[in-house]
Amino acid sequence: MSAEVLTIGDELLRGEIVDSNKSYLSDRLLSLDIETRFHSSVRDDPADMVDAFERAKARSQIVLVSGGLGPTRDDLTVEILAQAFGRKLVLHEPSLEAIRAFFQRFGREMAKNNEKQAWFPEGAEVLPNPVGTAPGTYLREGDTHFFCMPGVPSELYLMMDEQVLPRVAAARSDGPGGRVVRSRLLRTFGMGESNLDEMLGDVAKNGDVVLGFRTAFPDNFLRPLTRGDTAEAADAKLAEVVETIRERLGPMVYGEGEQTLESVVGAALREAGKTVAVAESCTGGGIGERFTRVEGSSGYFLGGVVAYANAAKVELLGVPEALLEEHGAVSEPVARAMAEGVRERLGADFGVSTTGISGPGGGSDDKPVGTVWIAVAQPGGTHAECFLFPFDRDRHRQVTAQVALDWIRRALLGEEFVAPRYLRTARP
Repeated sequence: MSAEVLTIGDELLRGEIVDSNKSYLSDRLLSLDIETRFHSSVRDDPADMVDAFERAKARSQIVLVSGGLGPTRDDLTVEILAQAFGRKLVLHEPSLEAIRAFFQRFGREMAKNNEKQAWFPEGAEVLPNPVGTAPGTYLREGDTHFFCMPGVPSELYLMMDEQVLPRVAAARSDGPGGRVVRSRLLRTFGMGESNLDEMLGDVAKNGDVVLGFRTAFPDNFLRPLTRGDTAEAADAKLAEVVETIRERLGPMVYGEGEQTLESVVGAALREAGKTVAVAESCTGGGIGERFTRVEGSSGYFLGGVVAYANAAKVELLGVPEALLEEHGAVSEPVARAMAEGVRERLGADFGVSTTGISGPGGGSDDKPVGTVWIAVAQPGGTHAECFLFPFDRDRHRQVTAQVALDWIRRALLGEEFVAPRYLRTARP
């Protein structure tokens, strides 16, 4: 089936809001093996909206519409959808009562203009919204299925999963036969997308196998997509191309789908029965925060010390004052002492440390802004390495935490500690 995503709102065209709804909706459609062919955005302008609806009907079977379902004068989606296809608006009393009840739960009286959210094109199906006042609309016009949803992400996500996807799946099964599409998302860390493309240059070279690249700093995502006359054929092609990619890239592929690096590392620690503790300076607790995002992390994450000041490094981690005086806080001896100190004090299998200069100030000729030492202490010894990450402060901290997490993963896999290939290694 041909699918299209249409987002509506002046604020999108003015650049006031980043339109993340398009990518979310297309990704959710792909979970049903439906590829999105068109993305478009229009202003809150009746003529532009009519034109967008008519174009969508002419070229797509599934049209997902986001935005314009609110109570204000510029929320016109349902009204203009009805106008575009010659439908009159009818009041849906259950929706009106649900909107009134929504306000009553908060001790508020419903404003008169909220009533417009209970009017729908004749023949449309109402999509309930349990977390907001704007119900969605499902309208079939000929062979095209229109699904109108709120623009607020929390409301849109819930409606898409609970109301829209089941109806899209039903429409797909009722529609004409077509080629089956399969895809997977592979998450990689350590190489830029141009180098990845070069390494995989001979992969996905025919129309039935497509390989997409997307940067999501500091990671790069690969999306192999295959087509086949049957589900079995498409699945077989996909399994083959994924195996080829994994063999070619090795441990640079750390996960699939919704897996984050911290969830992958956590699962590996849990499976191995190992624990970890962190000693952070420049990352300011970012690694510990990443670990504790994952449910059940108390089973392997023992804790962390944010030792920003030199005195904290000495008192909390046992870093010798002599090391700090001789080498400075951003140095190999101090990084090693921090990792070993937190491992010993918390009784962990792994201790990881970071100490660096995230900028924008604080650098020197010997230690320029961007310099960072990362160390991992484990029973077999301590590994430390210096990097020069040429990024702004936020991204410097982000990629430092990512390398630290990746090194724990590599230690558990018995793999070599390697530097990201798109970054420079400092040699102070």
